[in-house]
Amino acid sequence: MKSKNLSDKILRSVKSKGFKYIELPSVIETNHIVQRSGESFRKFIFSFTDQTGNELCLRPDLTIASCLRYLENNLKGKEKIFYNGQAYRKSQNKKDSIIRDQVGFEIIGSHDEKNDDKEIINTSLKSLKNFKYTSGIITIGNIEIFNLLISKLDIPKRWKLRLSRHFWRENYFNDLLKRLETNSDVDPTIVEVDKKRYLRMLKEDQSTIVASRTLKEILERFDKKIKDPRRARIGKNISKIIKEFLKIKCPINKAAKELNKFFRKNKINLVVDQNYFPLSKKKISKLNVVFSTAFGRQLEYYTGMVFRIDIKSKSKTINCCNGGRYDKLISDLGSKKQIPAVGAALNLNF
Repeated sequence: MKSKNLSDKILRSVKSKGFKYIELPSVIETNHIVQRSGESFRKFIFSFTDQTGNELCLRPDLTIASCLRYLENNLKGKEKIFYNGQAYRKSQNKKDSIIRDQVGFEIIGSHDEKNDDKEIINTSLKSLKNFKYTSGIITIGNIEIFNLLISKLDIPKRWKLRLSRHFWRENYFNDLLKRLETNSDVDPTIVEVDKKRYLRMLKEDQSTIVASRTLKEILERFDKKIKDPRRARIGKNISKIIKEFLKIKCPINKAAKELNKFFRKNKINLVVDQNYFPLSKKKISKLNVVFSTAFGRQLEYYTGMVFRIDIKSKSKTINCCNGGRYDKLISDLGSKKQIPAVGAALNLNF
């Protein structure tokens, strides 16, 4: 179904919604990708070293290229932009193409979060009219709700940060939950030894440098760990609550009801209004709309609303669109302040 004709139709559709066309660089600095996704992601990118010794790569992701453009050109305020082109990424599946043809569109620098989220989804839906399909599903998630839940749980701060930071790494996240359940990382004997060591170090010169840090800095962190232990009996219950939360899946029009029922059952001081979600109808045209608390674990940089559109065409299920909010991405790339951003990309490789 990939064709220039389809791409042109989608570009016209996006432009009609008030987005401005931009060109993106095909080559970016490798460290921008590796810092975001980790060294393990390096095997999926096409990298090389230029004549000055800098490591560069073909862009594996158009969103990061777009955010770098906003940052490096010192742009200010709201931008509604769209672009098309190819992303280059290796795959573990030998049948997958290394070239991904996409049309992307974003709203950057706007603080009208809920309306911007709706506009990105509505633009995706309008573009979808250029595809031939019989049925489909829009899956919507929200990582912000997960982080709000974690903030309310009775676990140490370091564990809250750990669970929020690694939500997108599903296998590692599940390992963390096992550690919560079994307290396998808590050794009472070692805790007592550490406390004695702490008391001994308090009597020493606080300006002494150990492993690039002063004793004072080490003891401040140590003090928090001693005063903020994870109670063994609570770990199993916390893991159970998180697992139950991640099983919530329902039509989008019942999302607030199901979430609030869960919060009441577990005595969590949170309430969600149905207007919080960018869509409220359980069916739009030929698409069923569902909410899933476990959805949104594909990319590290998502921070809020996330969505995916899958359609059925000629008896095949095709993932044709993905998007979401990534308010921290530009600051992670080097901006001194956090800049709101939300966007989506349409896949043309099928």
